[in-house]
Amino acid sequence: MEILRAETAGFCFGVDRAVKLTYDLLKQGHKVATLGPLIHNPQCVADLEKKGAITLQTPDDLPDGYEIIIRSHGVPESVYESLQARGVTIHDATCPFVAKIHRLAKRAGEEGKALFVAGDQAHPEVQGIVGHSCGPVFVFADLEELQRLNLPEIAKNGGFVVAQTTFEAKKWRECVEFLKKVYTNLEIFDTICNATWARQHEAECLAKQCDLMIVIGGRHSSNTQKLVTVAGHYTKAVSIETAAELDKNWFHGVHRVGVTAGASTPSSIIEEVLSSMSEEIREEELSFEEMIDASLKPIYNGKVVKGIVTAVAPSEIQVDIGTKQTGFVKLEELTNDPSAKTEDLVKKGDELDLIVTKVNDQEGIVYLSKKRFDENKGKEEVAAAVESGEIMDGYVTEANSGGLVALVKNVRVFIPRSQATLRHSEDYTALVKQNVKLKIKQCEGRHIVGSIREVLAEEADKKREAFWQDVAVDKKYTGVVKSLTNYGAFVDIGGVDGLVHISELSWNRIKHPSEVVNVGDTIEVYVKDLDMENKKVSLGYKKAEDNPWEKFKAEYPIGSEFTAPVVSITKFGAFVRILPGVDGLVHISEISRERVEKVSDVLSVGQEVQVKLIDVDYDKKRISLSMKALLPEEPAQDEDEAEAE
Repeated sequence: MEILRAETAGFCFGVDRAVKLTYDLLKQGHKVATLGPLIHNPQCVADLEKKGAITLQTPDDLPDGYEIIIRSHGVPESVYESLQARGVTIHDATCPFVAKIHRLAKRAGEEGKALFVAGDQAHPEVQGIVGHSCGPVFVFADLEELQRLNLPEIAKNGGFVVAQTTFEAKKWRECVEFLKKVYTNLEIFDTICNATWARQHEAECLAKQCDLMIVIGGRHSSNTQKLVTVAGHYTKAVSIETAAELDKNWFHGVHRVGVTAGASTPSSIIEEVLSSMSEEIREEELSFEEMIDASLKPIYNGKVVKGIVTAVAPSEIQVDIGTKQTGFVKLEELTNDPSAKTEDLVKKGDELDLIVTKVNDQEGIVYLSKKRFDENKGKEEVAAAVESGEIMDGYVTEANSGGLVALVKNVRVFIPRSQATLRHSEDYTALVKQNVKLKIKQCEGRHIVGSIREVLAEEADKKREAFWQDVAVDKKYTGVVKSLTNYGAFVDIGGVDGLVHISELSWNRIKHPSEVVNVGDTIEVYVKDLDMENKKVSLGYKKAEDNPWEKFKAEYPIGSEFTAPVVSITKFGAFVRILPGVDGLVHISEISRERVEKVSDVLSVGQEVQVKLIDVDYDKKRISLSMKALLPEEPAQDEDEAEAE
C-alpha cells in the first residue's frame, strides 16, 4: 500500500498568521477573545481555550478587560465601528486576500455598482464581504443560482464580481465563462486565494492517481469540504477530523491512497493520521490473508446479486455481496440522475439488487450497477408501452439544445424539443426536475424516444370539446395568460384560448396589455362574445363595479365642491382629474370672473385647484367644472357712487 501526501496540506498563510498571533498574545499574558472560532478546527480551538482564549458569538459578549482578535475570515464594517465605539483593543488577523475583497466591496458601493459574490451565504467570510458594501449585494453558490439572477436589470450601472477565497475553482470557472458570454458591464475579479487554487489542483491530481483520498479537516471548514468534492470527482474520497475516525474497511483492495488537508488543519493532526494509517494498513494486510478462504461463491459479469451497503462516500458506495471480493457501486451506476447524491439515495444497511459489471479477482474487487438492474427491469415495460400507447409517468432530469431527458421506470428516455411542449413558444427547459406524463414512441436498443406533447394535445382536445358544450356568454372562468400582443392578451380558459382586447383590460387608457397582466398570470375573466362557427371567444376582464364612472355617479352629485389636480391644458380650458379614468373640463370662461386670454397664464399641469361640478352628460361622458363659481361675488356699488360716475 502506497501513501501519497499532498505538499500543500495544512495551514495556509492567513490561518497560520492568525494562530501564531493568538498564541503569542496568550504567551504574553493578554486576555484575548476571538469573534467566532478562530479557525474551523475543533482541536486547535480547544487547545487555545485551554490556554485562556475565549470564543464569542457576538461582539456584545466581550467581557470587560479583554482584547478581541478578528479571525482570518474577516468581519463586516459595522463590527469594527461597534468595537471602536466601546474603546476595545482590536487585533486584526483578517487574511490579506480577504481584506482585498473587502476593499473591492466598498469600492463597488461607492461607485453605485452592484456586488456579486460567489460563495456560501452562511459562511462568515461571505458575511464579512457583504458587510463592507453600501450598495446592492447578491450572493450565489453555483452556476444555477447565478443564472437565476436577473443581472441586466439589477446591474444597470455595472457591477463587481468576486469570489469567496475558498470557492471551488471548477465552479468559479463555470460562472466566469457564463458571465463573459452573456454580460458586458461587469468587472470580474478572481479572488480565490492562491493557496486554495494550489490545494484543489493538487487534490485533483492526486485523486486521479489514487484508489482512495483521505481529506483531513474540520467538518465546518469550507475549504476542507471543497477538497472532498474536488477529489470525489475522480476517486473515492472521505473526510475526517482526527486519526480516530479512520476506518480500516476503507483500505480493502486499495493500492494507493492520497492524503491532503484543509487550510485549518494543524500539522500535528496530519502526522497523527499518517501514522495511524500505516498501522491500519499493516493490520489489514495481515487480516486479509485470513479472509482468502472466505466465501467462494462464483461471481461473473452480468450476474444479478444482492448487496448490503457497508459504506457511503460522495462518489460511490461499498457493498457486501457475500463473496471474498469487495463490491463497489459508483454514483453514476446508482442512478441516471446527474444531480443525485449518494447519501440521498442509500444508507448503511440498505439491501440492493445489483448486476455485476466487472470482476477484478487479482485486487479482490467487484464493480456493480444498480442502474442497469433497474433499467433492465423497466425497459420491458417501456418497450411494451410503444405498442399499447400507454401513458407513462416520467421525471425530467436534464435539458439540452435538442430536447429533454426523462427517467421512465429508471430508463432514460429522450424527448425531442418539438415533442416537449404543446406550444413551440413555451420554454421546454422549465420542465427540468418536474414530473411529466408522456407516450413512448420508439424503443430500439438504447434509442428510446417519448412525447409529452401528444399527451398534452389529447388532454387539450378533451378540454376543448367539454368547453364548447358548456360555454355561454357572461360565464366566468379562471384562466392563465398565455401570450400578449399590442391589441390584447390571450388567455387559456380550459383548452381554449380567448382574447381579452386591450380595451377590456382596464377602465383606464393603457398603451400595452403588459401594464395590467403578464404571461403566466392567473386571472378571472368572463365571456363577452362567442363565434361558434369559427371557434373564437372574446373575453372581458375589467369589472363593472370597478367602473370609475359608476363611482363618480355615486359620489359626485351636481354642485359638489372638491380639490383636484390639473392634468392637461388646451386653448379652450383645463382638464382636471376627478378620479382615475374620469376627467372634467374647466372651460376658459369658468376659470375666473376676469377675462382670461390664455389658460396657461393662469393654470399649470399638476396644480391643485378648487372646483365645483356644474353639469354632467353621462351619455357623452362629459363633465363641466367651474372655478369661477367658488369665487366670492364682487361687491355692489352704491347708487350715489354710480351716479357720480
